[in-house]
Amino acid sequence: MAAMDPTRAFIKDVKRVIIKVGTAVVTRTEGRLALGRLGALCEQVKELNSRGFEVILVTSGAVGVGRQRLRYRRLLNSSFSDLQKPQVELDGKACAAVGQNGLMALYDALFSQLDVTSSQLLVTDSDFKDPDFRMQLSETVNSLLALRVIPVFNENDAISTRKAPYEDSSGIFWDNDSLAALLAMELKADLLILLSDVEGLYSGPPSEPQSKIIHTYVKEKHHGEITFGDKSRVGRGGMTAKVKAAIYSASAGTPVVITSGFATDSITKVLKGERVGTLFHQDASLWALPNEVSAREMAVSARECSRRLQSVSSEERKKILLDIADALEANEKLIRTENESDIAAAQQAGIEKSLISRLTLKPGKISSLAKSIRVLANMVDPIGQILKRTELADGLILEKTSCPLGVLLIVFESRPDALVQIASLAVRSGNGLLLKGGKEAMRSNAILHKVICGAIPSTVGDKLIGLVTSRDEIPDLLKLDDVIDLVIPRGSNKLVSQIKASTKIPVLGHADGICHVYIDRSADMDMAKRIVLDAKTDYPAACNAVETLLIHKDLLKTEGLNDILLELKTEGVALYGGPRASDELGIPKAKSLHHEYNSMACTLEIVDDVHTAIDHIHRYGSAHTDCIVAEDLKVADIFLHQVDSAAVFHNASTRFCDGARFGLGAEVGISTSRIHARGPVGVEGLLTTRWILRGSGQVVNGDQGVVYTHNNLPL
Repeated sequence: MAAMDPTRAFIKDVKRVIIKVGTAVVTRTEGRLALGRLGALCEQVKELNSRGFEVILVTSGAVGVGRQRLRYRRLLNSSFSDLQKPQVELDGKACAAVGQNGLMALYDALFSQLDVTSSQLLVTDSDFKDPDFRMQLSETVNSLLALRVIPVFNENDAISTRKAPYEDSSGIFWDNDSLAALLAMELKADLLILLSDVEGLYSGPPSEPQSKIIHTYVKEKHHGEITFGDKSRVGRGGMTAKVKAAIYSASAGTPVVITSGFATDSITKVLKGERVGTLFHQDASLWALPNEVSAREMAVSARECSRRLQSVSSEERKKILLDIADALEANEKLIRTENESDIAAAQQAGIEKSLISRLTLKPGKISSLAKSIRVLANMVDPIGQILKRTELADGLILEKTSCPLGVLLIVFESRPDALVQIASLAVRSGNGLLLKGGKEAMRSNAILHKVICGAIPSTVGDKLIGLVTSRDEIPDLLKLDDVIDLVIPRGSNKLVSQIKASTKIPVLGHADGICHVYIDRSADMDMAKRIVLDAKTDYPAACNAVETLLIHKDLLKTEGLNDILLELKTEGVALYGGPRASDELGIPKAKSLHHEYNSMACTLEIVDDVHTAIDHIHRYGSAHTDCIVAEDLKVADIFLHQVDSAAVFHNASTRFCDGARFGLGAEVGISTSRIHARGPVGVEGLLTTRWILRGSGQVVNGDQGVVYTHNNLPL
């Protein structure tokens, strides 16, 4: 569950909540009721009701539903000639009268299915002029809530005395938004939730990429900068009405959250204190609010700095990397101190050992990182390399050149050394960078970021690399597909899957590292033992550690296999079996054959031959790194050419699948994607191409007189 946002701390004391459901939420575009959304709404209300919240609903939608029904009725009762005449707009009051009972019948049916009782309260603004009515209303609602009944309010448009109820905004209330705000005051609600068809209040039209959601509305800050869209397509409100009602309610003492009614759990999230929607609170102007535009500003600044980085000479970019390496070594003691604080906090929090292993900057790690940065610095400058040169026509030369991608967002868990590798690769490849590390490495990441940025000259700017510290900024960053060019997640399957599902920005990475070693019957068993032990025990938490050992059936009960299994057990590796291995070897059954342990555990399975092994890998693997141990070269070639993984090895540990070990200097991650970059992603994976054409005044002119030669020229 997401942590409670500090600005939403008051939520824990909320008991009585009013939920206003807009017309756009209740009905679909063509006017019919949106059954799925209403069902999700009622389920959330049921959950709140059972948790002891006092829930009051204010619903729109009767006019929209009634209009749809009356149009259908008019169509049935019209002759063909009637239909040729101009159609008179249906009376709104008649629409309300027809739609109200259908709307309420649906609420009643949905709540009844959830074993919840609802009640209808129809009101007009003139009712509230009577003090006795107000007192009676409060008593009735209190009685209903005491019995766990859900009061459902609606303005009784059918008999409202308002002359033009869809245009007149005078009176005690003038639509269901203002009715909800009035009821919040009358019924002493602790919170008002206004459900809309967008996620909250934006600084501009939500469809425009530069518009940003305003999580906390401060009148002094935001009044005048917001652009409102059209009012509701069927109802009377829209965002203008909601903001007006929200300001009214909040100033009277009832906080308001405007959020999406299209999400199936938005109400639940609001009442958990999560930072969703837009909050209106009478004390908001007193809070030290987080910078609402920091996500976009960070990305824009990173792009500007990356362009300055690209404009400096190759030698200057090299010097920046060498300075970063020196700065890391000079500050090693400080870095280790902060890392030790993170480790102590993680141990106290009960974080599992494999994650603490990833978190730890072991002795010699800083020196190793500095060394890899120096290797990277001394590599050929990857920017501006001419990859291909072609003569298109006489005097018309086309060059395909390498260039940076732009701005990268890297989200990584636990490993602070990943920050150093990624930052150095970004500098070498001329990219801007935004980094979001796991909270368990907060101190380590902060000091590493400070040291690295301190080594970047002012001619480039220290905003080249931004460090995102708040988890809440990630959703905002993932929406910035106009200023962020690539997301690379490094972490758990859950993290990668969540990011892929939450963004339009291209995502590069791998969800799982389910690596296999297949021991063929032709294997040198001493070699197999060395490879298996290294692949499993050298660094069990790494994504390139072996998770499944596939064994040729002819090796069963051989001394060589028994020796390997005994060594694994001696090293403390827990062994689990697939269906055949658990029976043949007498070991516990694995819960799944598609499982990444990231710890001292391994799955074993028996296979008939290399083809069965390949089928197993394709079915249960993750296309990361897979290895065959075999002396039979024909069998090895079958494996190497048919296994569809990012890296496929023969007689070598899976742990070699690493950017530094591959000579890439460092790696930003390992990709199992089949486009752009695959396997360990180094500098080249962070570059794209650009075409440069040099001519001397040529024009196309319908290709008249142009003789295309398309000759490849030497580089």
